[in-house]
Amino acid sequence: MGGAGGAKAYGAVVLIRVMYSGMHIMSKIALDQGMNPFVFVFYRHTTAALVLIPIAFALERQKTKPVTLKIAGKMFVHALYGVTACGVLFNLGLNYASATSSSALYNVQPVVTFILAVIIGMESMKLKKLHGNLKVAGILCCVAGVTVLAFYEGPMFRSFNHHRLFQHGSSNSSSGSGTYSKNQWVFGIFLMTLSNILAGLWTVLQVNMHTLKIQVHFPELQTLTCCNLLMVFVQGPLIEDTSKLMNTTLQISCASVQAFVVAVAAERDFSKWKIGWNISLAAIIYSGVIVTALSYYMQMWTIAKRGPVFLAMSMPLTLIFTIIISSFVLGEAVSLGSIIAGILLIGGLYNVLWGKNMERKDDDTNKMGGGKPAQELQDKEQARVPDDAAAKV
Repeated sequence: MGGAGGAKAYGAVVLIRVMYSGMHIMSKIALDQGMNPFVFVFYRHTTAALVLIPIAFALERQKTKPVTLKIAGKMFVHALYGVTACGVLFNLGLNYASATSSSALYNVQPVVTFILAVIIGMESMKLKKLHGNLKVAGILCCVAGVTVLAFYEGPMFRSFNHHRLFQHGSSNSSSGSGTYSKNQWVFGIFLMTLSNILAGLWTVLQVNMHTLKIQVHFPELQTLTCCNLLMVFVQGPLIEDTSKLMNTTLQISCASVQAFVVAVAAERDFSKWKIGWNISLAAIIYSGVIVTALSYYMQMWTIAKRGPVFLAMSMPLTLIFTIIISSFVLGEAVSLGSIIAGILLIGGLYNVLWGKNMERKDDDTNKMGGGKPAQELQDKEQARVPDDAAAKV
């Protein structure tokens, strides 16, 4: 029975990664075919809100606590930088880069969250310990990966598929920077990296800064599109005052309003807001329904069965699937620089995960054999941030 459950967990993470790969590719196609990035973000958030609102009403109307003006204000601010700004930056960056580059940068999210947690004292970085050095190596690998992705192209590996399923509205069909101007490519990578930073900041700032009795996990469930905000469940002041589902629904709803204001300011030609029965509509529905709703339940199930680290370890599959699918669907080429950057980013992710796992084992060993007073051990445990929390878009 355990073997069957294990097989189901592996099958679930593979399917989740395919879903996220589809999200990167479908978003890229919609943007390349002329969809305004600001309008696209608005439609995405609105679709996600329309999915979440009835679910929250059905499940939470009897037990949810009233949302005060103070809590609503907090949610509005968190939604502004962590959902709206994050989504806008990601889609603007994707407009100048490729689906492969966006999925490669996806691996930097847990590392960014860890760095921010260290800066504000929620995580440790013991440089005299091996696990501390592993974490530093992981951070450096991620920095190197982003740098290589932005500034080095190298030889191009062309797709053997010359019959694309979708024709691009622009020439942006390469995974490398060959069909983009260098400035556009670097700008796109910068915007998507900044989106990752905001996503990590959102995760960290959800917590209770006074007690630090929090659980910061790898933001595996917080994707760059930010339609997956439903999956981000971080115990913090907002979660303490409202239910997890209600908190997420209200933030997504706030983000929908914010994105509308931004989209109106950026695109006042409402003829460009029209959506036909095309890939743009499919991308919006896919992100709002499949990625937000279905993927959420699958990720929560996987975390319950195997834990968040198991889910985080599967993140590189998104890059692999994106390369394969985009090759068939878009005929995208992959540059040597993108491959090297992907390896560095994946290596950085695994180094940080390895260091965290080693740190936990060391702490458990010291706890069992150190002979420290119980109260001191309890205080230490409260002061650190475990990575076994129970989610991004």
